[in-house]
Amino acid sequence: MGEAEFLPGTTVGIRVADGVVLAAEKRVSYGLYLMSKSGKKVYRILDRMGIASAGLMADMQTLARIVEAEMRLYALDAGISPSVWTTAKLLSYVLYERRLFPYFAEIVVGGIDEGGSHLYSLDPIGAIIEDDYVALGTGTQLAISIIEDAYNSSLSIEEAEKLAVKAVEAAMKRDAASGDGIDVLTISKEGAREKNLTWPLPR
Repeated sequence: MGEAEFLPGTTVGIRVADGVVLAAEKRVSYGLYLMSKSGKKVYRILDRMGIASAGLMADMQTLARIVEAEMRLYALDAGISPSVWTTAKLLSYVLYERRLFPYFAEIVVGGIDEGGSHLYSLDPIGAIIEDDYVALGTGTQLAISIIEDAYNSSLSIEEAEKLAVKAVEAAMKRDAASGDGIDVLTISKEGAREKNLTWPLPR
């Protein structure tokens, strides 16, 4: 079994020239039990960054609080907004510090800074990979197949958003740990925009 099979849910990230889209479904499951239909797995960080995750809800919420607090302190101390890489690297340190008793979560960090748009994925012990798109969790294989079929770097941010939703929706149809709506965070030069899409999605 792969690592993703132990981290319930589906989360995707897509980077294009105009920005980054993060999306995740809302189902909270534990083993064979459905615990909630309104879990939040996508979090805005400051003005032009966000994180999304797949895994255990408590660990996701803890990591989101840590990152938000640390980045706000960084902005106050340094007088400048942190880069996307700074946010990903801090999260990497937090995860690696707990490597013997790891957080059960995979994380994607995305956003825009002076260097353009960036997307990073992190495993539960802090390894960082930068890529144009990523899918995490039990629905990975279903979601990534949709993205790989349609992705190219010239997509607009609106097209990337539609592709991210389509990928998560595909996973929701076949992965029992994924479902109950989609949260979307779209980050562009104009700022960050959040959406909550209910299931079934309108046609």
